[in-house]
Amino acid sequence: MSVGEVATTYACLILHDDGIPITAEKISALLKAAKVTVEPYWPLLFAKLVEKRNIDDLILNVGSGGGAAVAVAAPAGGAAAPAAAAPAVEEKKEEPKEESDDDMGFSLFD
Repeated sequence: MSVGEVATTYACLILHDDGIPITAEKISALLKAAKVTVEPYWPLLFAKLVEKRNIDDLILNVGSGGGAAVAVAAPAGGAAAPAAAAPAVEEKKEEPKEESDDDMGFSLFD
């Protein structure tokens, strides 16, 4: 993550925590007050994100990933999207068993 992205994220969280509506202007003002210089597109991107998504949902679903949105998106050819994405198959790895001295065929006193 770049410094601009992290600083803008923190600015959004601060505004949300204080109950202030999150806009690009308010994000920029907060970053300016903190004396952090970021590229001008970061506040705009985050403000548009907050317009479409709820910050509380984003905070609560941090570890849930985001791959499902890609599977549901319509293909580039214009065909309809599948009704439901296939469930992810979780592979279980078998851990190798540790060998004990009994399995080696000799003991300490042989």
